[in-house]
Amino acid sequence: MFEDFSLFPDAASSYASRVDSLYLFLCTMTAVASFGILCAVVFLSVRYRRRADRAAEQLEGSLPLEIFWSAIPAVLFVGIFAWAAKLYLEMYREPADCMEFYVTGKQWMWKIQHPTGQREINTLHIPVGRPVKLTMISEDVIHDFYVPAFRIKRDVVPGLYTSEWFEATKVGTYHLFCAEYCGTKHSEMIGSVIVMEPAEYEAWLGGQPASQDPVEAGRVLFENLRCVTCHDAGKNQRGPDLHGRFGETVGLANGTTVLFDEAYTRTSILEPKHDIAVGFEPVMPTYEGQVTETQIQQLIAYVKSLATDTGEGQQK
Repeated sequence: MFEDFSLFPDAASSYASRVDSLYLFLCTMTAVASFGILCAVVFLSVRYRRRADRAAEQLEGSLPLEIFWSAIPAVLFVGIFAWAAKLYLEMYREPADCMEFYVTGKQWMWKIQHPTGQREINTLHIPVGRPVKLTMISEDVIHDFYVPAFRIKRDVVPGLYTSEWFEATKVGTYHLFCAEYCGTKHSEMIGSVIVMEPAEYEAWLGGQPASQDPVEAGRVLFENLRCVTCHDAGKNQRGPDLHGRFGETVGLANGTTVLFDEAYTRTSILEPKHDIAVGFEPVMPTYEGQVTETQIQQLIAYVKSLATDTGEGQQK
């Protein structure tokens, strides 16, 4: 009956064991403290139970005791905070060499695109031992990308890009869930993450029909939407030159600044008059309703690819 039972799911990512260690420490500390309090309550209830031949005595405070029960919890809590903060930063600062996948949540499925263009529904194939970054957004309501074996769980929000990264350490097939109630078929929004050996993964990629990779698809879309007529440096330039700009700070006409990232790029596509770059007029039309979330992701991938391309006539 219990031969396949496990108190914890598989620990199949590079930081899964560290998450478990912190969790077990918290559980152990809570259990020890609770047991100690229980023992104290029982002992004091028996030792100092009411007796007819004994009057109550006034007890004065003890400075060493006050210091003890204040200092010990303080040290524990600060230690737990430092431990958890260090782990949090490791989990949310992805390595520079991550493979970047684009994930779109939709009632009730996960749509995933590989860096090389292959697409999957409710399934994600990845190589073992390679850092993987997921850039995610929802087309409708809030979802949550949750893989227990990797100890990753991140909200997928409409209109906002979120991301998470992990590095799978074991070959196998692992459950993928939506952990945010998203409608009547929420329980059916499930999938699998399939971790493969690198050579096996490359063979799998080669056997899948591949559309254009996100960068190339974004470049084509950039040209088809005529974005190039305003954003390439030259005599017809009416908007900021995008070469080498992603990741930099952008000065705005209202005197504030904003980071040129995925969120800024998406806002500029759908709400171009929201953040006007300093030195430019609000002449860009909105593309809301003309491009899908997948196409916006492709445009962002293309703009990100220009980060190392200084171009000519770059606007500063």
